[in-house]
Amino acid sequence: MNFTSDRVRSIGWISVLVICGAVSIGLTLRVNAVKSQVHDTEKRMVWVKQDIDFLETEFQTRSNQQALKQLNDLEFGYKAPIAGQYIEGERQLAALGKAAGPGAPQPIRYANAEKPEDGDGSSLLAMVSPVTGATAAALPEGADKAAAKGRDPEREAIARDAAAIGKRLARIEVAEAAQQ
Repeated sequence: MNFTSDRVRSIGWISVLVICGAVSIGLTLRVNAVKSQVHDTEKRMVWVKQDIDFLETEFQTRSNQQALKQLNDLEFGYKAPIAGQYIEGERQLAALGKAAGPGAPQPIRYANAEKPEDGDGSSLLAMVSPVTGATAAALPEGADKAAAKGRDPEREAIARDAAAIGKRLARIEVAEAAQQ
């Protein structure tokens, strides 16, 4: 192999460039590692600052309980409950209730239905009419409609209005048509 001086120089430059590239890649990796450490340290510093702020607030609060008590008495008026404020049972709780005012809605009441003892599973047979006292199975089919029709005048008025709504909707008055 016959190396000329130009060829040796070009091999030298290529080897210098390869070495410089390897060094720059190594430095880039090292810089990124240091950046990561700096970022982690900054996060820890922020956390420590928040912790210091929290501890300073806690220290000031605990060291100034008398000022907080005075502020509470002046601004809010909160007081710890005393023994007389506790309720001993349901009777005391019921005694605190007030009578309903005029026009107040009736309280919601829940009913518990007992299961029939005959075990046939039909709850329709166990229902009893509150008006007549007869069971639902004993009532004829048209009797409940007739009883419902005669006992509630408000229900009848609503039914009449519902039946007449078709007539009212069919009669549409147009203001412009009357003027022409």
